[in-house]
Parts: sequence; C-alpha cells; structure tokens
Amino acid sequence: MASTHSGPGSTLASTSSSSSASNSALTPIVASERVFQWNDHAALWFSLGVGLLVMQIGAYLVPAVGSREAVIAILLGSVVGSGLLAWTARLGCETGLSSAGLMHATFGSKFGRLPVLLNMAQLIGWTTFELVIMRDATAGIGKQSFGLALGGLGGVAATTLLWGAVLVALLAGSMTKVVRKLISRVGLPLVVASLIWLTWQFGSQLQTQGLGAFWARPGDGSMGMLSAMDLVIAMPVSWLPLVADYARHGKSGRSAMSGTWLGYALANIWCYALGVLVVSVAQPDTDLVTALLMAQGGLLALSLILIDEIDNAYGDVYSCSVSGHSLKPRWSVRQWGIGVAVVCTALAMVLPMHSLEPFLLVLSSVFVPLFGVILGRLAMGSPDLSSSNRKVDWTAAGLWLVGIACYHLLGNFAPQWGSALPTLALTFTLAWLTRPATTTLQEVRV
Repeated sequence: MASTHSGPGSTLASTSSSSSASNSALTPIVASERVFQWNDHAALWFSLGVGLLVMQIGAYLVPAVGSREAVIAILLGSVVGSGLLAWTARLGCETGLSSAGLMHATFGSKFGRLPVLLNMAQLIGWTTFELVIMRDATAGIGKQSFGLALGGLGGVAATTLLWGAVLVALLAGSMTKVVRKLISRVGLPLVVASLIWLTWQFGSQLQTQGLGAFWARPGDGSMGMLSAMDLVIAMPVSWLPLVADYARHGKSGRSAMSGTWLGYALANIWCYALGVLVVSVAQPDTDLVTALLMAQGGLLALSLILIDEIDNAYGDVYSCSVSGHSLKPRWSVRQWGIGVAVVCTALAMVLPMHSLEPFLLVLSSVFVPLFGVILGRLAMGSPDLSSSNRKVDWTAAGLWLVGIACYHLLGNFAPQWGSALPTLALTFTLAWLTRPATTTLQEVRV
C-alpha cells in the first residue's frame, strides 16, 4: 500500500507547513498520491522514449560512423543515458520532490527559479516542435495515402489545431490516470506492435541487400565514436528536467529507478536502431516519414507511432505546468497545463520551428551540468535539502556555470570527446566534493 512508503519524502512531508503545502511542486508528494508501480514507470518511459524525432536522430549516425560503431554507440549511449535518467527518477521518488523542487533544494529558493524558467522555455519550445512534427507527419500520411494536400495555410491550421485539441483534452484529466490507463493499457501494446512490424519489414529488406555488407560498411569520418555516443545520450538526458515530476508518484525509489532505466533504454535502443535501419535501406534523399509509409503496412504502423507521439508533447506540457505552478501556485497544475498547451498550439502555427531546433538544442545543453550538480549534491547518501532555505547557494550556482562553459568548450575544441559525459562527470564530482557537511533533512520552503 502507498501508505506504508517511508523514506526522505515521508519525513519531509511530515514537516511541511501549511503555507508551503499550497505549492505542491515544492513540497514532497503525500503517500496517498504515490500510485506508480514498476510497470507504470517502465510503460511510461518506454512510451516517452518512442518517437519519430528519435528515429530521425538515429538516422544521422550513418554514414557519419560505420554500422558497427553505430550499434555500439546506440547500446552504450542508451544504457548510460537511461541510467542517469533512472538515477534522477530514484532521487525524485525518494524525496517526493518535483524537478522544480530539486532545483530549489540545490540552488536556493531565489536562484532556483532561473533553471525552472529555462526549463519552462525549453519545454514550451519542444512541445511546439512536437506539434509541428505531428502536423507534418499527418500531412505526409494524407498526401501519400489519400492524395490530400494539407501543406497549405488551411491544412496547417487544421492539423495543428487537431493535435492541439487532443493535447488539451489529455491535460484536462488526471496525469496518473493517463499514464496507468491510457499509456500502459492502450498505447504501449499498439506502439510495440508497430515497432515490431517496422523492424520486420526493414530488417527483411536489409537481409535481402546483405547483412555482411551492412555490418562492414565504414563511416565517412565526420563523427567519432564518442561524438556518436553523445548524440545517443542526448535523448535520455533531455528528459532529466522532467523525470522527477513523474517518479515522485512512485511507491519506491528502487522500482522507479529500475522501471525508468529498463523502459527508456529499450525504447531508445529500438528507435535509434530503427532509424539506422531505415536510412540504410531507403533510397537516397528519401525522408524518414516517406520511407516508413513505403513499407508494407507502413501507414498503419506510422499512424500508431504518430498517435504515441502525443504522449511526448503531453509529458513536456505536464512537466512545464508543474514548474509553472512552483512559480505561481495560485494557478493549479491543470490550469497551467491547459494554458501552456493552448500557447504551444498557437506558436506551432506561426513559428518556423525547424529553424529554431539548433537554439533548442543549445538551451537543452544547460541542463546537463545542472543535473550533474543536482545529482552530486542530493543523490549520494541522505539528501541535504538545506539550500532550499537560502536565497542563493553560490557554490552550486558557480559549478553550474562552470559546467555550461565546459560543455560548450568541449563541443567547440574537442568534439571527438563528446560533451555530455565529461561535463556530467566534472559537475557531479565537484558538487559532491563541495556538498555541505550536514545531511539533516529540512523543510522545503516556498
């Protein structure tokens, strides 16, 4: 039963004041709301790990690196990146804090608002980008299969509003019910079936062309092994600012960690590998959506993946709404969610999101060192949450800035080493070495 849960979160919950209790994002979640079991975490993060964007990024690996190197990078990068995601999930579950709460607990009640605002900005951007991807894929399906021209102003507006309306409808309900009933029981079996079918179709084509030639194919040298791993790690790391918002609803830290790790790692490996598979057998200059549609049964499989894509947008908006609630608790998480979904739908119709992708990737890079500091401060031993009682933890803030500089310096001057892992290692180590001596669990103040 959820009421038997014990640990840091329950200790903190017992000490929360009535003034802070109104801000559910910055206080540990109560035991009655801890309903996620291992299978819920695994289903959620497998579903969130599946997406057309992941497949598209997987397609970038070849011919930059050879097929053998691509497979190794996918396996190692997925295991390591998903492990970091799972570690953060365990921290969120054991403390009962949202991502915004972890940021406040590490950087202080005032300075912690900066990463919360940056997180909201990137989540609004990525949600808008997801809506554009779903709109474009819908237009591709309509053109290839039904001869519909949805690329005009009316078609763009109609398909964007369609997916925006679905997103608003989901956010009007309960997050835990969406995960446990819609994603786990309906969405997961359908998306697994579509992935199996597409893997069979493109795997058969690859076998016809010759597995030996594929396996021996070299890369063009434009990307090294560590850079390829960095590209694979990028997807699970991009979810770091969100995972605690869901994991805090778990019944135990161990199940949150193992379920998140296994679910996301399997999805990441599968989708990256499928992207490599598709680009390896498709005709040159054929985009991913067209290649998927040309496969036997591709329309149905792509449609199922497209429907599953909505949970990525939902995950972004829900987490954004929790972060917004931490800043303005007068608005409920549900009100924040519906408002953000409406804003993202409007932005998807007017912004040139494809040209803004590099900016979003740069913005995302600030969260690699951010969570290196958070994990170094909170994830070893008993979490010290005393920084939440200060306005600014200058040491943590300084380490974050050092990490951001390290990330970009590596990307510019030593790209062959990658940026994510070295930056995470540096910020985690420095944060762990400089963590306060006390480990007393204290109240998280608003």
